[in-house]
Amino acid sequence: MVGQADGGDKALATLAELDSAGLRPDVVLMDLEMGVMDGIESTREIRTRYEDVEIVVLTSFGEAERVQRALEAGASGYLLKDTDVDRIGAAVRAARHGEMQLDAAVARRLVASLQPVRDAGEEGELTPREEDVLRLLGEGYANKAIARELGITERTTRTHVSKILAKLGLSSRTQAALWAARHGAGVQRQPPPTGS
Repeated sequence: MVGQADGGDKALATLAELDSAGLRPDVVLMDLEMGVMDGIESTREIRTRYEDVEIVVLTSFGEAERVQRALEAGASGYLLKDTDVDRIGAAVRAARHGEMQLDAAVARRLVASLQPVRDAGEEGELTPREEDVLRLLGEGYANKAIARELGITERTTRTHVSKILAKLGLSSRTQAALWAARHGAGVQRQPPPTGS
């Protein structure tokens, strides 16, 4: 651990100090309930200023709306405070590698909160590359990790995610990841046919 702060504004100041000293952390463990600047706004600000710093939310609040807002702000994980310490450590390590970890109860609430969506094909079929991106979203990969896995840029990954959202009638990356997890078999790439 290289730093600790007791509020969002202080977290940003601490990150600036650590960064200038060459000690920028790889992962921030973030609470949501803080004075001056809450955890969601702090997450958004950190991700804007330090794109390579991952954020794992550790909080008492598991409501689907809060979870979705935190993930949309850029959180790489969302755990409840009663989570076992080993699982917290695993989530921090996963975030460092560009993977997303969600508390199981939180994930169930998010899935339950999703509005029914169209099946792929109503607006247009997903391309093979979009299927790859969607599959990795469903496996919990962040955009940076998807880009690395597929050998494309993070900007190209974001473009694919936007097209996937439009084609599936979804409004967020989180919904796309949950859609992929729920419809996993439908987004697995088929191997190319072998010639005879």
